[in-house]
Amino acid sequence: MQAPPLIKCRAPPLLALRMLSSCSDSGIPSSTKASSYKLPIGLHAFPSRLIPRPYQDNSTRSLSVTSNSHPFPSISEWESEELETNESPTQSLVVVSFYKFTDFPDHADLRKPLKDLCEELRVSGGIILAPEGINGSICGTRQSVERVIGFIESDSRLSGLRRLESPVSAEEEALHHGHTASSPLGAGEDAPFRWDHVRIKLKKEIVSLGMPAVSPIERVGKYVSPRDWNELISDPHTVVIDVRNQYETRIGKFKGAVDPSTTAFREFPAWVGYQFQLAEQSKAELECPNGNTRMETPRVAMYCTGGIRCEKASSLLLGTGFREVYQLEGGILKYLEEVPKSESLWEGECFVFDKRVSVEHGLAQGTFKLCYGCKEPVSNADMQSPYWEYGVSCPYCFSSKSGEEKERARARQRQFETWGVIGGPVKGRGPTRPSTIDCTTEMKN
Repeated sequence: MQAPPLIKCRAPPLLALRMLSSCSDSGIPSSTKASSYKLPIGLHAFPSRLIPRPYQDNSTRSLSVTSNSHPFPSISEWESEELETNESPTQSLVVVSFYKFTDFPDHADLRKPLKDLCEELRVSGGIILAPEGINGSICGTRQSVERVIGFIESDSRLSGLRRLESPVSAEEEALHHGHTASSPLGAGEDAPFRWDHVRIKLKKEIVSLGMPAVSPIERVGKYVSPRDWNELISDPHTVVIDVRNQYETRIGKFKGAVDPSTTAFREFPAWVGYQFQLAEQSKAELECPNGNTRMETPRVAMYCTGGIRCEKASSLLLGTGFREVYQLEGGILKYLEEVPKSESLWEGECFVFDKRVSVEHGLAQGTFKLCYGCKEPVSNADMQSPYWEYGVSCPYCFSSKSGEEKERARARQRQFETWGVIGGPVKGRGPTRPSTIDCTTEMKN
């Protein structure tokens, strides 16, 4: 009798496993990798039926999580409750940004359970964990996002997150939901985040300043609400500093603000040191002969996109000797949300770190697009330039890119146009890594 033929499935491994599980009742086996992260029992942010029965109490004891005591259901258990736990595919999406500075030495232990939960709830975005706290921006249905936030805040050190909510347009929702229903690859480049992907990174800092001694946990500037911001920055004795980078300030900033023209936040301390030194020299020239004149530092009001960079920047200035340091609470985004355009001192659009690229007053979708060659925002006028090539280059990076770099960018763009994701169906996996699953089946004669 002739041996049954070997059928090769060319789908990516995870997609192939999903295909196989759909033909059986066994589902996908849950991961057996252990985690040592300690979770409080009785997580009120989650329905009680999602907590294994032995742990359904109101105790505040801690549980060392292992593969046998995980408080969340496995993937197969989640699929078995699909009718109960899955939300309507037409529910509205929400983008929530959050952060908190806190002493968090065991931050790495949170990564796996948090990633597992986000994947189960189809919450996408990016989260940074570091010894100094947490910083993230996630997208999903409101119920799913609130569950993730509730899980994070169940650790007392992370309770009271500073958070900012941004709306998602009807067009982005339609694109997002359309891809969740029809595509296993991604939600396209115009959606706020890819629906099937969450990145949780471990870093030294949740916002990189490069100065570990600067700690917002110890001291920060005074918070000023958006409603009181105009009065503060309109005072001629106030120096207004934009803490963001040049590619952000280029498309919008507050009227009269000082632009440090930095390319990265790590350059801000050097800029402060240089400016402060110049001020000391200037004041020294005006000192009285007895030398008793003491230089007075100016009143500073600073702002950034959502507030997190100001936490470190204000702490830096206070440590340098500045006495009056204020920061816009909730950042530019909160200001644009709360202050009417007719009363606003904001000029231009605000760059955001997701696929929206920029927003206007009321957090409405802005007009800028993103150059995928250099990640700079580009206007409609920029896209009329001969240096503009979609997915490859723009007027801000054309001259700095070699011919080889441009060709690689063109290849990457072709992959995206063909497969909907960079790297094709295997998402960039090399040929040395397994990318197929062999399945043998009995063929009828």
